[in-house]
Amino acid sequence: MDDTRLYTIGELARRTGLSVKTIRFYSDSGVVPPADRTPAGYRLYDVVAVSRLELVRTLRELGAGLPEVRRVLAAETTLAELAERHLELLERQLRVLQTRRAVLRAVVKLDRSTEEVRLMHKLAQLSDEERNRLIDEFWDEVSADLTVTPGFTEWMRSAKPKLPDDPSAEQVAAWIELAELVQDPDFRQATRAMYEDHARRLAAGERLGVPSCDAVERWQAVLDEAHAAAEAEHAPTGPRGRELADRLIALATEQSGEQDSPEHRRRLADGFAGHDDRMSRYWELLAAINGWPVRRTTERSTRWLAEALRASAR
Repeated sequence: MDDTRLYTIGELARRTGLSVKTIRFYSDSGVVPPADRTPAGYRLYDVVAVSRLELVRTLRELGAGLPEVRRVLAAETTLAELAERHLELLERQLRVLQTRRAVLRAVVKLDRSTEEVRLMHKLAQLSDEERNRLIDEFWDEVSADLTVTPGFTEWMRSAKPKLPDDPSAEQVAAWIELAELVQDPDFRQATRAMYEDHARRLAAGERLGVPSCDAVERWQAVLDEAHAAAEAEHAPTGPRGRELADRLIALATEQSGEQDSPEHRRRLADGFAGHDDRMSRYWELLAAINGWPVRRTTERSTRWLAEALRASAR
């Protein structure tokens, strides 16, 4: 390119691919001023104008506004700084679009009503902080004014839903269901009843500790095996039931320090017999949202374990 050549606005348009109207707008705005004018007053542009126009077009395609373009051209901000700001904006917009896509996929899958879709979209747009607040408010309400094992409530609500930036339809559907579940008055009442039972047992002298991660994993392993045994139609009063009841009572005595006894087994059985499937669903949904392995604990399997424990207490 000839560094000394001057171009008319038409030649500049052909060279850059921009319209004459667009170049005139940038010229009038002072972004790409003419280098000279013809005797008749027509604008002439030099090679610097060509370079500035290319840069302006690139910045505009990236979403920069005219004031931002002016600051870059005036060296009041760097290209890297401008790119960083726009990258953050684009990533936020991308997260919104990804969430909308997941909501629409969930709508197709779940076949929800118009009002439900509106709620789904609203819930899916919540930030991590807002989602955590919804969970914290649930646990605060169900445990309010009750004396329970120190750290127990903190342990229960320590697992928070972390919806990824690009959630699947299944993850969005799980979050919507979880949000609806913790706002359900009946579920809140049932969870409150569980807390009240915990407080009564603690006041009666039972040692109810906060289980470690390892203990939770071992409890869950027994529950998984009980689920499989119930599905396979094993009798809870048979050898398999006795084996799992013994393993469960060993875990319970290890956690509480209470000695194994028929009474202890019957109390543990009562706790399993009162199992609410919705609490299991709460943890299943958290696992689905966070990408954890989903572990099923059903009313059928807990009822099976309760029978096994009672049979082993005779």
